[in-house]
Amino acid sequence: MNKNTATPARSLLNPWRILGWGTIAGLVALPAIAMQFTSEVNWTGEDFLFAIVMLGGVGLAFEMAVRASGSWAYRSGAAVALGAGLVMLWINGAVGIVGNEGRLINLWFDLIPLLALFGAIGARFRARGMAAAMTATAAAQMMVGLIIHLQGEIAWVFVVVWTAGWLLSAWLFRKAARQAESE
Repeated sequence: MNKNTATPARSLLNPWRILGWGTIAGLVALPAIAMQFTSEVNWTGEDFLFAIVMLGGVGLAFEMAVRASGSWAYRSGAAVALGAGLVMLWINGAVGIVGNEGRLINLWFDLIPLLALFGAIGARFRARGMAAAMTATAAAQMMVGLIIHLQGEIAWVFVVVWTAGWLLSAWLFRKAARQAESE
């Protein structure tokens, strides 16, 4: 059966979808469960709302990426980019990348996933444009590292690791673009 002609019920029962959304639900439920056993975990309603919006948003974005292309390179590029953006925002919101989460200098890191998002929208989610957007995001990540460094702070390990993630995503999108051109 052609993947695009699957019935809605069959699409909803896809084991990968169930695993993905089940994992998101489990990650949101985990702190609620932990709070029953320890006072070390103390989430508020805002914390749960943040988690639901962030994880749900990434889940929805990945669902759109799966529908946008059947290419595993494209889907992998989207997964890497979404994961990099999610983890960056989560770490920055939870504890901060430079110092603690209350330092204004950390706002620079929040701009990076926004750049990736706006670049993807500008590329109309096409593989070649996505590759360019992720390359630009990697360059911006390095520029933020330089800005942080010039202000006397150190975040180079973080910057290099995330730059590598954006570049991996760009490489995967380029691979998907080459595959699409050869078909």
